[in-house]
Amino acid sequence: MALDAMTQQILEMMKQSPLCVPPFTVANARVADDMPMPFPKADIAEVKDISLSHGGRTMPARLYHPEPGTKLPVLVFFHGGGWVSGNLETHDPLTRAIAEAAHVAVVSVDYPRSPEAKFPEPLLACHAAVAAVAEGQAGADVDGGRIAVGGDSAGGNLAAAVALKAREVGPAIGHQFLLYPVIDTDFGNVSYTENGADYFLTGPMMRWFWEQYVGADAVDSPDPLAAPIRAASLAGLPPATIVTAEYDPLRDEAEAYAEKLEEAGNTVTLRRADGMIHGFASMVGVLPASAEAIALGATELKRSLGEAIPA
Repeated sequence: MALDAMTQQILEMMKQSPLCVPPFTVANARVADDMPMPFPKADIAEVKDISLSHGGRTMPARLYHPEPGTKLPVLVFFHGGGWVSGNLETHDPLTRAIAEAAHVAVVSVDYPRSPEAKFPEPLLACHAAVAAVAEGQAGADVDGGRIAVGGDSAGGNLAAAVALKAREVGPAIGHQFLLYPVIDTDFGNVSYTENGADYFLTGPMMRWFWEQYVGADAVDSPDPLAAPIRAASLAGLPPATIVTAEYDPLRDEAEAYAEKLEEAGNTVTLRRADGMIHGFASMVGVLPASAEAIALGATELKRSLGEAIPA
């Protein structure tokens, strides 16, 4: 379908970002971090900054708990931003919305960013954060035995990779909620050809992000934990909810990953948001498709993790 009218207006504003104008730089990529979009924020009963430590790594994080005093399942969330930008504040409206819709605790992780921390360090930090939550470090009202992982874009990549790593070494993960995740480095697929120039996230921008994360020499042959679709086996992974956007260069790789997960025997819910661009789910309170994606994730999180346990 045609690009959504409201999305078109937002897209024109996004194109003014320094991030969109080559040459790409880390400084320009992080400009928007200090100017988060003014989307409405759900009123969550408890929001507090915490620290998670495991295996010699310490990660700042933020806990969102919609019902203190009740032990809730937890979604450990990793923000997008090409591994280079994004932080707890840029994704605060989205993480609040997920906590409200799913009635789960959400732990948003402030993992180390690239290029200062290249692969595998961001992934190892994210896995350590999940292990810390499983150990109970998010508090007594957070059920470390019922954990999901999730994220958008590069955060979706990290969530998928954490699920792969946790399959081998733990902890047990009950669901993965992936919003238009980065899954591979195939810049020649159809969605890159169709959508890689005019819809905010571009092919050259995405290659630059990959270079910051894995290094220029590894972009075309990345480690399978950097590009999860390249894993030798995708069997035995937690149920996945994957949301893609019609006008997103990452659309085809995420949908191919959903297909391969299903072929490997995993439960997968895939939904393409027609008329949407990369990043649409963060446009909370503005785009109906954002609410629809969050509601889908909430339904599947509840299905996989179960309901709250009364105190």
